[in-house]
Amino acid sequence: MKTDPHQLILGIETSCDETAASIVEGGRHILSSVVASQIDIHAKFGGVVPEIASREHVNHMLPVIDRALRDANKALSELSGIAVTYGPGLVGALLVGVAAAKGLSHATGLPLIPVHHLEGHIASAYLADEALKPPFLCLIVSGGHATLAEVKDYTHFEVLARTRDDAPGEAFDKIARVIGLGYPGGPLIEKAAEGGRRDAFFLPITDFLDSFDFSFSGVKTAAINQYRKIEHEAQQEGKDWPSSVGLSDFAATFQETIVQTLASHTKRALKETDYRQLVIAGGVSANKRLREVMSEMTKEMGVRLTIPTLSFCTDNAAMIASAGYYAWQSGRRASLDLNAVPMAELDDVNRFVIG
Repeated sequence: MKTDPHQLILGIETSCDETAASIVEGGRHILSSVVASQIDIHAKFGGVVPEIASREHVNHMLPVIDRALRDANKALSELSGIAVTYGPGLVGALLVGVAAAKGLSHATGLPLIPVHHLEGHIASAYLADEALKPPFLCLIVSGGHATLAEVKDYTHFEVLARTRDDAPGEAFDKIARVIGLGYPGGPLIEKAAEGGRRDAFFLPITDFLDSFDFSFSGVKTAAINQYRKIEHEAQQEGKDWPSSVGLSDFAATFQETIVQTLASHTKRALKETDYRQLVIAGGVSANKRLREVMSEMTKEMGVRLTIPTLSFCTDNAAMIASAGYYAWQSGRRASLDLNAVPMAELDDVNRFVIG
């Protein structure tokens, strides 16, 4: 793929509860990255409320885009294209970003570049590792996804595994609510796990012999049942919870089970595909224990590991602009009838390619 290192792409991301815009040059160089987070708003509800998220995106969308342009010291007339997340995600949230991108495209004549959200997470690794090039294996783990994908080229992907039910981030959020930590669950469980025993009790790891697919509903249910058992035993003994198993032990054991599940499936996939480069991306890739385990595993296997910096693990628009750059170079375009696709599939992105 012939690339232009000076091409400027505006990225727009609104798939969940972050309103984000970014200017990226040549797919790798971030000129600006602005994120308006809604975490504090949704924390009181214990999770993202879709209608509230959509309204907040409407309030923040244009100011965030304007700030991204100002921070980059660029005008719309200097851009080469506008990249936007069209799916997957919350449909109302996605529609705000898609509508903004279509409006800008219509007003400026700039090409509209549709980007899959997971494609963006993959591209976040290009922002962290200038030497990184396809092909490689990528594990994408977040609140809504647990996906293993072969990245054959910058815009060609083959999904090897998905979660068959819950995603790791979703499981962290649920358990954090049950044990009274709050939202978002991942960082709170990670903090609570500090100093805790990672084998305080048994939790199951789901494995499919004929597939690399993930499943986290079983471990989530087992953890809730274990928590209720510990809580009941403490009440029977007239003690305040926790009893024999403390909160840090509980959090550490649950976190370790999630991490080891991700590691074991990824290790199997690396062995069978023989990739020597692994990328881990998505919000859960910020988890310190996951980074430690994956670093040890890849070192033992002689596999090169790339994980984005913490600020680009969670949803942001720089990753969308980076992915948009490579999509634009490949000939991907969308017309002004582009719509949000809340259940968009990663391996369907090239239906937009013209020619």
